[in-house]
Amino acid sequence: MAGGISSPVLFAVAMIASLASSLRLAAQQVSVCNPGTAALAATAAAVDTADAQPAADMQSQPAQAQSPGGNASAPQDPSSRNALETSGDKQTKRILGIVPNFRAVSADEKLPPETVEEKFMDATHDSFDYSSMFFPAVIAGYNMARDATPQFHQGGAGYARYFWHSAVDQSSENYMVEFIFPTFTREDARYYTLGHGGFFKRTGYALSRAVITRTDAGAETFNVSEIVGAGAAAGLSNLYYPPASRTLGNTGSQWGLDVGIDAAVFAFREFWPDINRRVFHNRYSDAPSHP
Repeated sequence: MAGGISSPVLFAVAMIASLASSLRLAAQQVSVCNPGTAALAATAAAVDTADAQPAADMQSQPAQAQSPGGNASAPQDPSSRNALETSGDKQTKRILGIVPNFRAVSADEKLPPETVEEKFMDATHDSFDYSSMFFPAVIAGYNMARDATPQFHQGGAGYARYFWHSAVDQSSENYMVEFIFPTFTREDARYYTLGHGGFFKRTGYALSRAVITRTDAGAETFNVSEIVGAGAAAGLSNLYYPPASRTLGNTGSQWGLDVGIDAAVFAFREFWPDINRRVFHNRYSDAPSHP
């Protein structure tokens, strides 16, 4: 954690910039595929034209086709077509089948407020899932490469020290941001996908979720859980880092890094349903549940 504010914050910004660049390419690919949307519109128009048959033709149909029971199974229902067209744009429980994505809510999906127990389980899943060690492993390598904490030294033993400190940093931040503060502030720490609009609109929305969130009642509010919770976790880290690292600058560096990483994750979650559908053809969609 030593070395001032600039390096970790620049690292977080670089992560966001790299992610935004990749998503921009994905958005360009999506725009190339837009002619298919016109084809869908033409098909829908043809269906609507077929529905508008003359009254004489309607009278020639069997009586049961005009009964209320027959109308229930009509395949031309617009809402049914829309449901089929958007069924692939859903968030999955994991990204690429590995990375936890339990707190992502699909676009336009309505959910009841989370209970305190559910908030606790969200933080626990994100902290102790088998894939939750990815970010600590990357951050540990980055910090060791820049010799952020000289007291940890280098080599395998040094990396192990960097790794467990990064893992504790992540778990502490998860519980502060997803459980402790949302419980007291009655905020909803889940990510609600926008799912419509242009690339820049959706990217801006995703990044803004680091400072704007929802209350349990559904209203937008300042994201106290993210900003204050990440700061509290950064301050708490002074208890287990070497004395030389317990400075205001180092605490601010950790605080900015935590918020920057969360913002980058929000941006990736926003576009993950599109990537899953366009690139992977819904390969990673969750299996439907059967009662």
